[in-house]
Amino acid sequence: MTVGEMQPEAGTGTPPQVLDGPFSTRQLLRIDEALRLADQGTGLVFSVYVGGLDEPIREHAERLHRQLAEPDKSVLLAVSPNQRRLEIITGKYARKRIPDTYAKLAALSMVAAFGGGDLAGGIINGLDQLASHAGKG
Repeated sequence: MTVGEMQPEAGTGTPPQVLDGPFSTRQLLRIDEALRLADQGTGLVFSVYVGGLDEPIREHAERLHRQLAEPDKSVLLAVSPNQRRLEIITGKYARKRIPDTYAKLAALSMVAAFGGGDLAGGIINGLDQLASHAGKG
């Protein structure tokens, strides 16, 4: 199943009316497209995690990043809306193309969108900014 695909409710043959999570199907498709474009445009691997993060939050985000298939060339956006936290983790190779200063600029933009209530838009804009800074790879 791909992002945004819905399975029928058991026994009814109809898709569920509500998705479990903070995003609509349209928002999930937009995030999926932003991830695909960032990956293809840079040669890096971008991932997004949205959910609770254990304390210490940075260490939890780093553990999630290490679990990715190619952590050295991966960028993880870990967003915990309820904790009001955002961590951007870059792998060894990815960090050479997205220095901390650029990650911080993208984070500021994302936080501004989050503050305005636009979680999906903040993630999409952040992915776009990070990919733009990384350039072609």
